[in-house]
Amino acid sequence: HVQPVESGGGSVQPGGSLGLSCAASGYTDGIRCMGWFRQAPGKLREGVARYSPVDSSTYIDASVKERFAISQDNAKNTVDLQMNSLKPEDTAMYYCAANMVSCSWLSTWAYWGQGTQVTVS
Repeated sequence: HVQPVESGGGSVQPGGSLGLSCAASGYTDGIRCMGWFRQAPGKLREGVARYSPVDSSTYIDASVKERFAISQDNAKNTVDLQMNSLKPEDTAMYYCAANMVSCSWLSTWAYWGQGTQVTVS
């Protein structure tokens, strides 16, 4: 069992920046991928970025690639999402999730955090 916990959400004006962190506890040795997802009101949840601790590879969705970055902070043992040049359309609940199988968006993301709200206005 793995428990991801998000932190760092909040409110920011358009053009501003926010950093989100995800700390995972439990059977972290079994994690194959950590992902950041978001869901805006009335919209489907979408994958934003993902990081593989297996080979340190990263992926950023094309819709945010020029503005967002994902990284692992070894000192804090977190997976962080840095969001720059934020737009009102980035407003959503952001979730961190752990995948024990692969880094594919289509595979099972078994463990989810409670989410952290990001509001850009």
